[in-house]
Amino acid sequence: RALAAALLAFYGFLFLIVSLAPPPGWGPCFAALALIYGAGFFSLVAGYFWARWFSIGLGMSGLISAVVSMTQIGLEPVLLFYGLTHAAVAVVLWGTPMAAAFDGKREWRERFSLDENGTHRLGKAIIRAGISLPYVVMYALAPRDGATSVILAMAALGLAAIGIWGLVSTRTWSLAAILGAAAALIGSVISLQASVAPMAGGYGISLILLGLGGAALLVSATAPFLRPAIRYLRA
Repeated sequence: RALAAALLAFYGFLFLIVSLAPPPGWGPCFAALALIYGAGFFSLVAGYFWARWFSIGLGMSGLISAVVSMTQIGLEPVLLFYGLTHAAVAVVLWGTPMAAAFDGKREWRERFSLDENGTHRLGKAIIRAGISLPYVVMYALAPRDGATSVILAMAALGLAAIGIWGLVSTRTWSLAAILGAAAALIGSVISLQASVAPMAGGYGISLILLGLGGAALLVSATAPFLRPAIRYLRA
């Protein structure tokens, strides 16, 4: 727990420092990433019910980013360090013994009226939401052209933030907010693709993949609850 919190604090501080002197147009993106990692750190220290799941998601998100980057530009030491340290966050928080300090506590389950199956579903959903959030932030706050794409991207970010907050509070409406965020991301990508199509192989393509990946991960975060929610609404 201490190792995971220390690594999240390190990256939160690193992104904060970068946000103070960022590449042109990237300041808000790095500041938001610092906020996300800071939230992971403080939630672990405070022992919130959802903190382990959310932090595992952040760790897996960083590992995926490092692996994808290394397939494009090679086995760079910085990327290797980035991937291994994020993998460490996920690995050290995994398992039943670590769960006992967070989602395994009886008082949390009684407060949210969660049985074993409900807890398992919620855990999968929050992990996937934690994986998606950095990608949604990077896509939404990256510098770009096209007013429609910007508006839809910011709407997606807002809906994703509200939806994830609702998810950790076990609110059913969070599923609609997260799906709305995914739809807004796809709409933004469609608008963006039209405006940057000539930039094949450059910035535009990577931004499109970020948006589509974030949308897919947001949809996957709702999957554990969609079928039970549909059965409940029918009843």
